[in-house]
Amino acid sequence: MPYELNAVIGSFDLLRSRTAGIREAAVAPLRQRMGLVPVTKQLLEEATGLLTGQDGAGPGQPFTVMSPAFGQTLGYWSRGGPIAYVQADFHGGDGYQTAAVWRTGAKVWGPAHTWDFTGPREDWPINAALALLDVVPRSSEEANYHDLFREVGLGREQDMDGWQLAGRTARWAATYDEWHQEQLAEHERTARAAAKVEKYRRLPNVAVALDGKAIMELLGIPPGPLIGAATRHLQELHLERGPLSREEAVTRLRTWAAEQDTGYRGR
Repeated sequence: MPYELNAVIGSFDLLRSRTAGIREAAVAPLRQRMGLVPVTKQLLEEATGLLTGQDGAGPGQPFTVMSPAFGQTLGYWSRGGPIAYVQADFHGGDGYQTAAVWRTGAKVWGPAHTWDFTGPREDWPINAALALLDVVPRSSEEANYHDLFREVGLGREQDMDGWQLAGRTARWAATYDEWHQEQLAEHERTARAAAKVEKYRRLPNVAVALDGKAIMELLGIPPGPLIGAATRHLQELHLERGPLSREEAVTRLRTWAAEQDTGYRGR
């Protein structure tokens, strides 16, 4: 599968602050409080005030880390924290990586460029740049792998359109913490919904201590939807608490019926 990346990486909060006035900028959240700004021709023109094709770039070609105007912009952004400019392009297993790092207003590393990926992963340009941004492996097991590219989630999208969409989707979040809290809440909502679906998937196979006839006699109600609702209530209790004795089922069903509009008056 082809892979394309042309982006600035740094602290999510820093990049949100530095690109606040750039209409084209979209900061996609990464792991470890990092963010990614897809570098498009429109963003370059907004950020540098120059038309693409000026300042040393060929006609119609995007700026690179060698562009003085873009370098000055990245230097300014880095006054609040280290940032990296990264490029990658792969087709059919062959491709290249390029990366450079800015800190406190100046370029401090790179650009490093390679087509050869036979050496240690930590030496690959993007991994090396991420290490300079203080990205670290999550565990001692991964520490032996040294693939910070994977650690921050750079494989999540495969092209610039994907990263642009990821950035636009996160525009509502003013800070990384705000975005992260919403992600945790969304995961919790998804887990609850999945648990509910699983529970109701299992309900038809859950035996209960009272059948429909016994429920009608106990509650003094005729056949109808309430019998099904009462049965499901007993099944849910079974899944939550384990099998109920007949006596416990009667007690709990009476309590449930008193809270419903069943006409039950404590028989």
